[in-house]
Amino acid sequence: MRRSDALDLESGVFKRQSPRQIAFSLKRSAQRSKRRKAGPFQSAMSMLNFYINRGGKNMPASRKHVLEKAKAELRKVFGRSD
Repeated sequence: MRRSDALDLESGVFKRQSPRQIAFSLKRSAQRSKRRKAGPFQSAMSMLNFYINRGGKNMPASRKHVLEKAKAELRKVFGRSD
């Protein structure tokens, strides 16, 4: 993720405890990034899914639950209902 052309992320974004904080941080990063290839919403959601998928079976259930809730929050902060 450090050399990715997807987004310039804030440090520790995926370690935050609040799904809302994660969503707002991803939104800020997606809107500010000059390296993203897709739209802000798609880029932010892609990075979140990438992180969840890379965690796989090694990710604690509590952490995965927070990140899954962050998906719903991300949709809200971007005004999406899909």
